[in-house]
Amino acid sequence: MAKGVFITGTDTGVGKTVAAAAIARLLKRRGIDVGVMKPVTSGCRDCNGKLVSDDAELLAWSAGIPDVTWEIAPYLLRNPVAPSEAASQDGVRIDFSVIKDAFNSLASRHEFIIVEGAGGLMVPLAGGFLIADLITYLDLPALVVSRPNLGTINHTLLTTFSARQMDIQVSGIVINSFPAEPNDAELSAPHLLGSLASAPILGVFPKIEETDLHLVVEQLTDAITDHPLTPFLLKELGIV
Repeated sequence: MAKGVFITGTDTGVGKTVAAAAIARLLKRRGIDVGVMKPVTSGCRDCNGKLVSDDAELLAWSAGIPDVTWEIAPYLLRNPVAPSEAASQDGVRIDFSVIKDAFNSLASRHEFIIVEGAGGLMVPLAGGFLIADLITYLDLPALVVSRPNLGTINHTLLTTFSARQMDIQVSGIVINSFPAEPNDAELSAPHLLGSLASAPILGVFPKIEETDLHLVVEQLTDAITDHPLTPFLLKELGIV
């Protein structure tokens, strides 16, 4: 079976997809056959009557995969609300075994699988089941993507604490969209998180001032390729 990691966030909108895509691009550049997966996407785009996950398409492009297959994006939901609610509105029930089958299919074809969640650990998927439960079900370590600005210490520590309480292995933390000219709160965030979160800081990804997400991913991958923290990220992912 392939190695893998589940990328979660401290909140929605922290840039999980871009961070996941940049890591996929980084692995591809290193010659790793990387697969990607976005198990559940709510707020999909309607393209000629077909729902499309922009997140899944960006992940696939970053990994050099030409088409988004059902395994990459098993659940496509119309409305941009919590997945459990979006599924209910679409008359769909999210089944973890379907996601596991999709993951196993990808794992049989790729060396490493990057799975991107929806929002944070406590996002509801179906009934009382959360993103955290899906991570446990897939038996993957988590990589937490956080933001750099004021409030991130609380959100990130809550995330890593909750993960430990649910027996989820946290490989580390990536601080995303770090500004070129950080304020005092942003400047102190990496050190404070590194000392308090009981999980290593594996990346401080710079903010890329582009609107085209493909350009953002390319430039971000360039930026992290030779970053001093990147060898630690690769080591924690099991890439040597």
